[in-house]
Amino acid sequence: MTTTDSSGRRRWAALLLAVITPIVAELTLGNPPLSQIWLMLLWVPIYGAGTVLIRELVRRRGAGWLSILLLGIAYGIVEEGLALQAISSPTLYGVAGWAPRILGLNSAYTELNLPYHAVFSVALPILLVDLVFPGLRDRPYLKRTGLVVTGVVFVLGGALLRVSVTSFIDPGYQAPIPVVAGCLAAVALLAVLALRVVPRASYLVPSTSQTARHSSAAGTGAVPGSWSVTAFGGIVAFGYLALLFPFGGATQPAFTRGNWVVVPMLAAAALAVVAWWLVRRWTTSGAWTDRHSLALAGGALVAHTAFGVLANAATLTERAELTALGLVMIGLLALLGRHTPVPGLIRK
Repeated sequence: MTTTDSSGRRRWAALLLAVITPIVAELTLGNPPLSQIWLMLLWVPIYGAGTVLIRELVRRRGAGWLSILLLGIAYGIVEEGLALQAISSPTLYGVAGWAPRILGLNSAYTELNLPYHAVFSVALPILLVDLVFPGLRDRPYLKRTGLVVTGVVFVLGGALLRVSVTSFIDPGYQAPIPVVAGCLAAVALLAVLALRVVPRASYLVPSTSQTARHSSAAGTGAVPGSWSVTAFGGIVAFGYLALLFPFGGATQPAFTRGNWVVVPMLAAAALAVVAWWLVRRWTTSGAWTDRHSLALAGGALVAHTAFGVLANAATLTERAELTALGLVMIGLLALLGRHTPVPGLIRK
């Protein structure tokens, strides 16, 4: 492959990542409904540029998935804390009534959305594009100029949300200076942890001998089968959303009332910890393959859309549209699965 061919593939990979990120994070959850799909134009700059920027920083550092998740949480703070300012607003979306506010923050909404962005706005889109372009998975997509442009677009995308969305749905609110300062400090701390403290990946592109050893280990039963991993991803994704997002007429998570809301909040935190521990254990066992990665992502994405049909779609038409979108997504995941035949390694 020539240098020109490689550069072209990297640009296509970056473009694909920028486009599918808001689709995964917002559209496949039913935000917005397909009848208002034009609203996605407001989300593409911050979502697309944000995830591409995170991937570029992590790949240039030679770091792994823990760094991606930490920067994904930082991304969530930028969007929800600084651009939309939803984690502190007492009026936006009605989320202040979900659970007690802690230090001026909407606690349940914050617990729901920061991990949500880390997984659905950052990690899963990166994983999917890595599977589409396996030869580029451990390489940056952009040169230095592209990296700078991406950073500028990300900042402008945040400003676009601030002046467009919030001016209509939460006019007049401005987060207190301590909240803004705390968000900026948290983003800086997470960035340092992700790019300076967390150890670099133990390997980048596996050698032929590593792949051969890995292929033989894949049958040892060290990790569940692909269908079990799919079910696991679906249960964790649906469970986490259902524990923290009020739906079906509820005003607090998991249909609780008053201080009982702490129960689903603790349960969601425990679910996230257990899921991280299991996935970390499986992916470091030597038997984890690209098919497992796709199975995990597919289960989470299908459950994510199923939850959107249940909780976000307001009319029968919207439910039908989101269900149809989910079926298209399943078809695309199956097609990707057909082109992921050889076991491969993901960077830890």
